[in-house]
Amino acid sequence: MELTEILRKCDHTLLDPAATWEEIRAICDDGMKYNTASVCIPAAFVTRAKQYVGDKLKICTVIGFPNGYATTAAKCFMAYDAVSHGADEVDMVINIGMAKEGAWEQLTEEIRQVKGHCCGRILKVIIEACLLTEEEKIAACKAVTEAEADYIKTSTGFSKGGATFADVELFAKHIGPKVKIKAAGGISSLEDAEKFIALGADRLGTSRIVKIAKGLANDGTY
Repeated sequence: MELTEILRKCDHTLLDPAATWEEIRAICDDGMKYNTASVCIPAAFVTRAKQYVGDKLKICTVIGFPNGYATTAAKCFMAYDAVSHGADEVDMVINIGMAKEGAWEQLTEEIRQVKGHCCGRILKVIIEACLLTEEEKIAACKAVTEAEADYIKTSTGFSKGGATFADVELFAKHIGPKVKIKAAGGISSLEDAEKFIALGADRLGTSRIVKIAKGLANDGTY
């Protein structure tokens, strides 16, 4: 697979709580230069980033992040606030406690409400797969599908594990036909990126693929 094709599937990500505007602007520059799918950044930078990139790059942000236990009303407000200030895509974390309790109807309704407050923008639902059993992951696939979200996403990257090939393969078997997959957390090589895509991932949440591209560019091989 061509590197340019992999880059087009990357949400170039910086969610460090200590991130500064200079660092956010730098990943926006990278995103525009390397034609990534989006940059995924903290909500506080959305307005400034959108003003900076205009229509040259999509802006993604996160809500209910990274623990997922904000109230549904708070998540809905965060989603609406994000898109009102220029976010093109929203990644939300589910309430993991609801999943562990088996409160799937409540969880599905939360996702549905957040989707409504995205005002037509893309919603990706982070299920934090490393904390769920296989049965719970399958139920999460059903919830995301029934709530009509756009993507199911493996991980925040802030818990005890990130994306795995097994999880992406499992998602591909159990999501509805309109739901796509985002693998995120720990994707560190082009080989891994290619395998995630081959298994069904349409997006990759990572900063390392752009770093690899920059290294290859410096070597004159890209």
